[in-house]
Amino acid sequence: MTDRQKKHDVYGIGHALVDLQYSISLTALEELGIEKGVMTMVDAAQQQELVSALPEPVKSASGGSAANTMIAIARFGGRPHYACLVGDDELGGFYRRDLEQAGVGSAAANSLPGRTGQCVVLVTPDADRTMATFLGASASIGPSQLEPPILQDSQYVYLEGYLVTSDAALDACVAAQRLAREHGTSVSLTLSDPAIVEFFKDRFERLIESGVDLLFCNEEEARALTGAGDRAAACDAIASLVPRACITCGPDGAVVIDGDTRSEIDGIDIEAVDTTGAGDAFAGGVLFGITNGYGLAESARLGCYAGSRVVSAYGPRLEDSLNERVREIISAP
Repeated sequence: MTDRQKKHDVYGIGHALVDLQYSISLTALEELGIEKGVMTMVDAAQQQELVSALPEPVKSASGGSAANTMIAIARFGGRPHYACLVGDDELGGFYRRDLEQAGVGSAAANSLPGRTGQCVVLVTPDADRTMATFLGASASIGPSQLEPPILQDSQYVYLEGYLVTSDAALDACVAAQRLAREHGTSVSLTLSDPAIVEFFKDRFERLIESGVDLLFCNEEEARALTGAGDRAAACDAIASLVPRACITCGPDGAVVIDGDTRSEIDGIDIEAVDTTGAGDAFAGGVLFGITNGYGLAESARLGCYAGSRVVSAYGPRLEDSLNERVREIISAP
């Protein structure tokens, strides 16, 4: 069911980060001493030292997990809005302009003195991504960055899992859940990163217990949350926690849980170049679909397609407009 009388499809909340993409070898990554395949938090000095050891980035764009998802929704023709916090520096201005050009609304007032956050994304030849993140101004995001009139006029709120890493950002998630419940807005949550799930498991459990209508995660994150040893057990455990869920499984596609119904959505065969943002794009396709009258399994087809498009090139977000191809993508064998 959808509520098209609401002005916005999805109200996203997340960290505003300018993504800097680098292509490096596995040997170079080892020499940098950063754990492969996960997100590591760094301070400004550590990030600058890292950047000074790297070649020129292959791509830069406004990013952050939830921002990538909002952009994917816009690419499908949806109506997203994004709550975030940037600095009053040059990168903050770039971030806002880039979001606007991508079709994503955001409150101009959500900025403060200081540096805008950056995420250094190191992409190795196996298409895996390793991230070193300096949150900058976005580290201060909290309940005051929420815009209640916009949130309550949205069909879904989307909570970025990375937000659980700070008390104020967690408070923003809790406040958003409360507002959503009061105004008939559904709640979606992404687990974001297996290492984050393991370290902040109790916070994710708190959010889920408070009411999550749709959960996004990959197989590894599902195992981290539930302690399950394999895919089937993890899906069973997730199904006991939330009414609806999408568990992505890399090239195997996704498992979709919709009440008592479970569907396996085939992946799309494509040569992966950079997996950064694949899960974000998947969530964007799903959220566009379910807020525009499509079933969850149908919407997951949009998600798998969006994810495949993102991994086929450098960069964390969907670049092409797909609003004229929705039915074609859903109907593809």
